[in-house]
Amino acid sequence: MTYDNFIVSVSEKIATVSFNRPEKSNSLTLPMWQELKQVFQDVSAIPEARVVILKGEGKNFCAGMDLEAFARIPGAMEPESEERREKLEAFILDLQSTISAIEECRVPVIAAVHKACIGGGINIVSACDMRYCTDDAYFSIKEIDLGIVADIGVLQRLPTIINPSIVAELAYTGRSVFGPEAQEIGLVAKSYGTQEQLMEEVHKLAKMIASKSPLGIRGIKKMLLYKRDHTVADAMNEMARYNATHLISPDLAEAMMAYMAKKQPVFKD
Repeated sequence: MTYDNFIVSVSEKIATVSFNRPEKSNSLTLPMWQELKQVFQDVSAIPEARVVILKGEGKNFCAGMDLEAFARIPGAMEPESEERREKLEAFILDLQSTISAIEECRVPVIAAVHKACIGGGINIVSACDMRYCTDDAYFSIKEIDLGIVADIGVLQRLPTIINPSIVAELAYTGRSVFGPEAQEIGLVAKSYGTQEQLMEEVHKLAKMIASKSPLGIRGIKKMLLYKRDHTVADAMNEMARYNATHLISPDLAEAMMAYMAKKQPVFKD
């Protein structure tokens, strides 16, 4: 798999996706947004990929939207009109679908963040299943400093991850949250002293997830996302429907036989 702005590899059931525009702090051009969507659709279709690590090449994870991209937004330079509003709405919905492609990836996505994660970057990690970072990583909902409202998912997803009052503070002020505070408020599960330590621990986690039942892991992701947007009662009913179809599976048989034989199960992709 070859891409213009990303490096993608699969090893030991782990897919690694890297932003690859290090000379520009992995800031996102419009073509890069489209490619990001394609990358996650492609990775989701790889049978042997059981978990994804998302990281950045170079000194930063992702510095958000490249400012030059704003001049290329459809309708940006046109007079106010209904047609202009329609173009902008279609453009925003397209960017939203790019972020949603991460969430819709059939396997868990782990964000490994170092240094800058601002604007589009924090929108991206809010769509990941798990987030880890370095102590010098910093997160910022930066849109307010451009006089705009963040519109591609962070204001919708982040309040389900951390205290909504903290989300409000970050969105209103645009201030940066560094790794230790990000861990304290629950934005990341853990903050590490160095990037090397971060990647070592994230790979250990990914390897553990990859060793588990693929059917079970994918089902957990489906159920967690469903619960986020539904009541407990609705989610319990959906869980019953899901397991009525998926509970009795080859993975269950393999797990039980491995347990009785006192060995590690080996699951098929």
